[in-house]
Amino acid sequence: MQTPSFFDLTGRVALVTGATRGLGRSMAAGLIAHGARTWLVGRDADALAQAAADLGPLAVACPLDVADLPAATAALQRLLQAEGRLDVLINTVGQRHRAPLDDLPAQALRDLLDVNLVSAWHLCREAARPMRQQGSGSIINVTSIAGPIARAGDAAYTTTKGALEAFTRALAAELGPHGVRVNAIAPGFFATETNAGMVVDAGIQDWLSRRSSLGRWGRPDEVAGAAVFLASDAASYVTGHTLAVDGGYLAHF
Repeated sequence: MQTPSFFDLTGRVALVTGATRGLGRSMAAGLIAHGARTWLVGRDADALAQAAADLGPLAVACPLDVADLPAATAALQRLLQAEGRLDVLINTVGQRHRAPLDDLPAQALRDLLDVNLVSAWHLCREAARPMRQQGSGSIINVTSIAGPIARAGDAAYTTTKGALEAFTRALAAELGPHGVRVNAIAPGFFATETNAGMVVDAGIQDWLSRRSSLGRWGRPDEVAGAAVFLASDAASYVTGHTLAVDGGYLAHF
């Protein structure tokens, strides 16, 4: 008799934001590869439709701007009407505004908080309702290594990601008694489309080779395993944890 896989997600339903490209798409692909029917969220309807076509029949395109909270609520209601359940939520969407403190107006911080924190908070709250009723579920917030560490000229982004990490812990404490696990993934330096200009910079590559344990950029597909682990029964006793996927950046001094 074949031993069932701890990582099998067959029959489960997931929602992944920022799934058109980069880390979000890679995590969605990982869930799909392990059997989860996965709703892909993104603002570009055409790109999203192409991503769903590429990822196969378990992928469902769900065009949405997560900063539009009423639209996010409506999208989740459509998912529940169509699928009858929600087992996994991955909040991947994030924006960055690098600027020194004196050049950063308060409104810029508010705008970043709306996208990086409030949108995730809202989807977590909406997803928690059906998950509590089921008595199970896994929420994964994508933070950053910029949560526990910081650099000059990046206070707004660091603030939002640090807050998202703290929110993850608070939500784990609140939802744990209902069988819902809440964790975070903190990516390091990944060679995504957004970082394309930095990836080809020889100076940055040289610095990264000396600053991180593995000495290289991460491939987007290398974050998928962390998402599958936290979404699956393999992590059934893991909650309130932030998993750094950073090639040893935080460990290397």
